[in-house]
Amino acid sequence: MTGGVHGRVDDAVVVGGGAAGLCLAHWLTRTGTGVTLVEAPDGPLRPAERTWCYWEAGTGEFEEAVVASWQRLRVRGPDGSAVGSDPSPLRYRMVRSGPFEQLVHSRLAAAPEARVLRATAHEVRDAPYGAEVRCTTADGRPLTLRGRYVFDSRPVPGAPPHRTILLQHFRGWFVRTAAPRFEPQVADLMDFRVPQPRHGLAFGYVLPLAPDRALVEYTEFSRAPLTTAAYEAALRQYSAGVLRLGRFTVESAEQGVIPMTDARFPRRTGRAVFRIGAAGGATRPATGYTFAAVQRQSRAIATALRDGRPGVPPPHGRRALAMDAVLLRALDTGRVDGPRFFTDLFRRVPMERLLRFLDGGSTPWEEFGIGLRTPVGPMLRTAAEVPFLARRATGRSEESS
Repeated sequence: MTGGVHGRVDDAVVVGGGAAGLCLAHWLTRTGTGVTLVEAPDGPLRPAERTWCYWEAGTGEFEEAVVASWQRLRVRGPDGSAVGSDPSPLRYRMVRSGPFEQLVHSRLAAAPEARVLRATAHEVRDAPYGAEVRCTTADGRPLTLRGRYVFDSRPVPGAPPHRTILLQHFRGWFVRTAAPRFEPQVADLMDFRVPQPRHGLAFGYVLPLAPDRALVEYTEFSRAPLTTAAYEAALRQYSAGVLRLGRFTVESAEQGVIPMTDARFPRRTGRAVFRIGAAGGATRPATGYTFAAVQRQSRAIATALRDGRPGVPPPHGRRALAMDAVLLRALDTGRVDGPRFFTDLFRRVPMERLLRFLDGGSTPWEEFGIGLRTPVGPMLRTAAEVPFLARRATGRSEESS
């Protein structure tokens, strides 16, 4: 490094060390592509430890970072009725960001064409040789990185123009109980035995790690997040009044907000600059799941770059996005009752088929059958309305109040 400018031009520079940046750096090295991964130094820009969940068949590329998995999934209605199933060959998996980062870093360290730098990225822009990233190192020195292509995973401020936006916001406790209280093989994806907000829906989420340990979350789909005190009150009520955990200790907590929107996220912001991950639309609008789409997107980017076709493919198909836009609008307007909608959907559709649908792997015929198992009238009314709604660059849904 001379004069604050790194002289070499990498095949790719990846900005951000979250799930998207780590996945892409890994897959680029698998195709022999030279890559520099830029991660924020320790401090406020580095996110806290967090959890990513997804479902997958067989043994995946990052199986070593999976801290728990479940062969049965369950949804509970407001009345406590349970719908459970084994979605084989799919299995639900949990990855924690710490072990995942360690795994990918160890693989990058073993790849001669890869390196990891700690610096704060300030500006990404096109350049004659491709693109450059202007950074500041941890000790305050300016640094410019050069690449034929730059892939930026940093969060974007606000959502692009949209018709509907809801927030999936949550707080979770990693708890240890005084006595066994959990079924280690069963994950509760949605437990609607919690008070429902005036707008949107709320549910509990339980991922057992052992008979006496679990991640217990309170989640809402609504227009605004809660205070930490409100999440804590909801978690206490759910843990004591619904799950009846008895005496327990909270070993750690996590909290987050995931936008659920039909906004169109641009995946290309310059001649040689691309956005990836949630910033590039990888979050599934109707569910908030991101990790599986990030893996698919990363593999596709690495293959395309190897074959001389640089670009970022859409993480979700057009049919999936169109259906998600209808569901988000139906939930936001209150035309469908959220707890009943999801409980009935899991009751009427085989679990494995529904998970493939939520991951964009279903056929048009399967999607038609799933549609018939939703409230057809309200959904058709919403589907007819959505194409005529204007997209607005606001924090509110179109025509919502």
